Amino acid sequence: MLNALDKLMLEKVADLHDIPQGAFNIRKNGQGVQRNTTENIDIITKTDKSGIDVIVKPYTQGETVHIPVIVTEDNLNDVVYNTFEIGEYSDVEIIAGCGIHNCGTQKSQHDGIHTFYVRKGAKLKYVEKHYGQGEGTGQRVLNPKTIIEAEAGAVVELELIQIKGIDRTKRETEIRLMGNAKLVVTERLLTYLDQEAESSINVELLGVDSSAQIISRSVAQDNSKQEFYFDLDGKNKCRGHIQCDAIIMHNAVVLSTPKISAHHSEAQLVHEAAIGRIESEQLIKLMSLGFSEKEAEDTILNGFLK
Repeated sequence: MLNALDKLMLEKVADLHDIPQGAFNIRKNGQGVQRNTTENIDIITKTDKSGIDVIVKPYTQGETVHIPVIVTEDNLNDVVYNTFEIGEYSDVEIIAGCGIHNCGTQKSQHDGIHTFYVRKGAKLKYVEKHYGQGEGTGQRVLNPKTIIEAEAGAVVELELIQIKGIDRTKRETEIRLMGNAKLVVTERLLTYLDQEAESSINVELLGVDSSAQIISRSVAQDNSKQEFYFDLDGKNKCRGHIQCDAIIMHNAVVLSTPKISAHHSEAQLVHEAAIGRIESEQLIKLMSLGFSEKEAEDTILNGFLK
């Protein structure tokens, strides 16, 4: 059974206020605790390693799969391997948040390796939220790896969000796009205190008229450090755009490295990167409306990360 803390964590990482309808798999402290399947979506426990297989039948429309992970113990290193088969011409949303509550003195860590096969003409929206809390001194560590193979005509939308409270994270995203496949990645990341975050997104545009757009926004506060590596590799007639913007505050450090590579004369690739501070004019305008300086700052940051 889920307790009050579990439900709070599910609300933070998956916007769940109760047990969801439809297909879901809830994992807590390294073990599956609740699961449901539907006529069109099956969830099967792997037999060779920790993890699940999520199988979406072809032509499935409008269904959502929740696969949240909760860690509420310290001295836990949870590794899970999940595989997703998204059937031809289906249209589904998968929500895969992870929340860590650590009140102990030792590290709590979750590493999730997710592999997606998005079949011909399918549409996938994948949302991954990370959140940490707890008064303990033990670190909260999340290391997600996402691998996506998108077949001809597939459409993939990713939302990669680190809300707060994660001390160390290394995010790896690898995507291969075939003919007419389309990709949109939105990344939002916040670090503070002495937190560290590293994110790499590598996209291969292999098929004719494949396209990719990557939008990354981050805020680095206090003594935190962020590193970003973006790589668009155009190997056919294709289009790609990287836009990475960061707000840096206090004594934080932000390193951003966008890279584009063209191996075809009709590859059209663009990258943009910007790192800066909150403009004083924005603060003054909000403070003139009655906001305190802290309220004005928080409003600007929240808007930037939406």
